[in-house]
Amino acid sequence: MSKVFTFLKGMAMGAADVVPGVSGGTIAFITGIYDTLLESIRRVNPSLISIWRDKGFKAAFEHINGTFLILLLSGILTSIFTLARIITWMLHTHPIPLWSFFFGLIIVSVNHMFKQIKHWKPNRFLSVVAGAIFAYGITVLHPLSLEPTLLNTLIAGSIAICAMILPGISGSFILLLLGMYTPILAAAKSLDIVMLGTFASGCLLGLLSFSHVLSWVLRRHRDIALTFLTGLMIGTLSKIWPWKETLTWRTNSSGQQVPLLEQNLSPLNFEQVTGQPAMLGYAIAAMLVGIGIVWGLEKVAEK
Repeated sequence: MSKVFTFLKGMAMGAADVVPGVSGGTIAFITGIYDTLLESIRRVNPSLISIWRDKGFKAAFEHINGTFLILLLSGILTSIFTLARIITWMLHTHPIPLWSFFFGLIIVSVNHMFKQIKHWKPNRFLSVVAGAIFAYGITVLHPLSLEPTLLNTLIAGSIAICAMILPGISGSFILLLLGMYTPILAAAKSLDIVMLGTFASGCLLGLLSFSHVLSWVLRRHRDIALTFLTGLMIGTLSKIWPWKETLTWRTNSSGQQVPLLEQNLSPLNFEQVTGQPAMLGYAIAAMLVGIGIVWGLEKVAEK
């Protein structure tokens, strides 16, 4: 049963990583597998070759917690390939309930992260503020427009994966800032093996290098790291706010018009400015579903 849960947690991470503004690392933390994930990735290093030579493949596989990594990765990939179309459709046809769902998920995740802090000191509060300011600064950056070449795809993968394993910073949002979100999502939908393989290679490079740094920080300065990461989550809430007015548009690499600059509105102002229904009831329901899911994941992790 634990293997099934690991696969399902991977699916939850994959679903979160598809949406700009939500981090798969947040899901890993909520479900209690974050430290295990980082440690397993950290063990994939040159010393693994020595273990393989001296003790064989089985010992090397067990050293990196191979079963856990395969199940988790399988869940992530399953979710990305099956939910990419659904979430893309939801973003275009029902954005308010979708963003409300993730807004609720992030709010309750912040509460979960605060529970992990063992000792509150002034520097912990400053760390939260610093994280929030940093994340908010990222959300107001103007998107770049990188061409989806293989080199840019490799670079984008190495950068985005670092964000994907950080609670609070969304790898999909980083891809959006780089102008690579639409090409990568299109590649996932059309099963473009070359582009996906290049992106995966970039992810692997970024993951193997960044995981060592992050694992060291969490071991040496855990409370500071967690408060900063929680600040990151708070800072991204403005990006996930469901009711927005698009101020300017841009043309992406596919020739489609997509929002460039947006401003947040209250539900009432949203109806007045856009002439569209605020769908407040649906938004509240979706938000409560997001909160309920995180609460359920917490209970599963406790058991």
